[in-house]
Amino acid sequence: MSGRRVRLGVLVSGSGSNLQALLDACAREDFPAEVACVVSNVPTAYALERARAAGVATVVVDHKAHASKPEFEAAILDALRSAGVEWVCLAGFMRLLSADFLGRFSGRVLNIHPSLLPSFPGLHAQRQALERGVKVTGCTVHFVDAGTDTGPIIGQAAVPVLPEDDEKSLGARILAEEHRLYPLAVRLAVTGQVSIDGTRTRVSAVPTTSELALRSPGAVK
Repeated sequence: MSGRRVRLGVLVSGSGSNLQALLDACAREDFPAEVACVVSNVPTAYALERARAAGVATVVVDHKAHASKPEFEAAILDALRSAGVEWVCLAGFMRLLSADFLGRFSGRVLNIHPSLLPSFPGLHAQRQALERGVKVTGCTVHFVDAGTDTGPIIGQAAVPVLPEDDEKSLGARILAEEHRLYPLAVRLAVTGQVSIDGTRTRVSAVPTTSELALRSPGAVK
């Protein structure tokens, strides 16, 4: 791909499988972004090892080491600015971000959530889906606002709930769709093919050949 790539900062707390999906996407020549920095609030997060293996700079900002949320977020912002980050992707980051933080990257913070929002926001979305007996769930990529999983939706992928499913099996199938959907949504967002219209988004794009190959039958544009 010719031209400058958008610099992403990825915030993580855990194993980082969605980070890996983004790293893999950024390794493709036709992808319009690169992961410039990975920041974790958990020093032992395996996501940090994934980033280091890909040659990406890592920073640990332990929330327990900061006296207040503003101080914690200021340290994250310093790390992102030092890396020249333009867009922020949350990939299993288990801390809520303040409106002040989000304002520093207005309209440029993305998250992926394991349900078809607005259903089942917050923690344990797969468990919520099973408890409510829904027949279809999935995952959602959305812009982040000050609410909990309430930002405008960019894209979703549907996953059937099978009669024998438990939280682990359902979660694994949803995660496979997350890995396909997140890079596609990032491409659309950073190339200006998604616009926010109130609480909704407008998407105007033609997927690349490689993305068509990655799409599952359940993917929703």
